[in-house]
Amino acid sequence: MVSILFVCLGNICRSPMAEAVFRHYVIEEGLEHEIHIDSAGTGDWHIGEPPHQGTMLKLKEYGISSQGIHARQVKKGDFDQFQWIIGMDTSNVENLHKIAQTTHSHVYPFIHFIPGTTYEGVPDPWYTGNFQETYDLVQQGCKNLLDEIIAKHGLSKK
Repeated sequence: MVSILFVCLGNICRSPMAEAVFRHYVIEEGLEHEIHIDSAGTGDWHIGEPPHQGTMLKLKEYGISSQGIHARQVKKGDFDQFQWIIGMDTSNVENLHKIAQTTHSHVYPFIHFIPGTTYEGVPDPWYTGNFQETYDLVQQGCKNLLDEIIAKHGLSKK
């Protein structure tokens, strides 16, 4: 089974949005038994909380479920458990390397999956208030990431 972890700062806005959107696409392709998806934050402020209301409202607007998603903090064991660890911005990627105490080849910036973008990372709607901007980037990156995972792991869409 392929495993993927989306990571942002508090695990209530960007990474749970990416988890929900990516899961939605995985289910659409009939790959839910092939790909394990989770999200986490580098900080511990929101452990156990559901996603931010703005995140849940934006997901609901597009018919995407956030059911069962609750904030948790990244742990060192995640680097062994997950094959793909995706930081939502460069600060998240840097923090992931600090937590791991090494540089891992399977830690990627989310923006890597949006070729040609002028963004350096996915903006945090906690600060910007713009959940639509975040959603637009997340859905584009998740589609590209899923295509890359399918190709690299030899998975078949339904």
